[in-house]
Amino acid sequence: MTAVRCVDLCKTYIQGDTEIKALDHLSIDVDAGGFVCLSSPSGGGKTTLLNAIGGLDIPDSGEVWIEGERIDTKSKGQLAELRLRKIGFVFQAYNLIPVLTARENVEFVMQVQGVPAAERGELAINVLKEVGLAGLEDRRPAQMSGGQQQRVAVARAVVSRPALILADEPTANLDSKTSDGLMDLFSELNSAHNTTFIIATHDQRVMAHIPRLIRMLDGRIVDDIQQHAP
Repeated sequence: MTAVRCVDLCKTYIQGDTEIKALDHLSIDVDAGGFVCLSSPSGGGKTTLLNAIGGLDIPDSGEVWIEGERIDTKSKGQLAELRLRKIGFVFQAYNLIPVLTARENVEFVMQVQGVPAAERGELAINVLKEVGLAGLEDRRPAQMSGGQQQRVAVARAVVSRPALILADEPTANLDSKTSDGLMDLFSELNSAHNTTFIIATHDQRVMAHIPRLIRMLDGRIVDDIQQHAP
């Protein structure tokens, strides 16, 4: 089954008098359960592609499909519902809610989804344990290290078992040991739940962890390499 299909995507930005082709007739397929790294220099298009796949940005032309459902023609409300049901996001900036505990941050998406309080509380505690944060459920973000906060963000992204996880520079604020631990966690979640991961990064250490490496330049794919078995 194909988790993600992008067909002939184009996206152009205007900066002053300059036209920048962030996506230039780009096509890509990612199988369900795939583990993919998008790599490019700054401005090479990886974040734009990630945002197009997540419905956060609409391409100028082309098609984006998630699990056989075309998304680039949907309304903002439909895209918000799709993200709630099918996609988990992990951002460089964590985007945790400061006044909420780790457990409450993880519960937040499920609350929006309408999951009953008792069920979401149990799920949140279980997933925090799964990402190595057992015993830290009641700490707020300011009481946690950067690596711990990123693990809360991962727990929030995966708790409702979305089909697809999109991560944009998830290790940018982490030291090398914590970064390696986060990538090991992604690998475990990918194997255990067959969750599809697409990770945008320029971190060489992250690239080495990921089976399929897609290199981009000026909005085009220049390499698509199967580095090793997942």
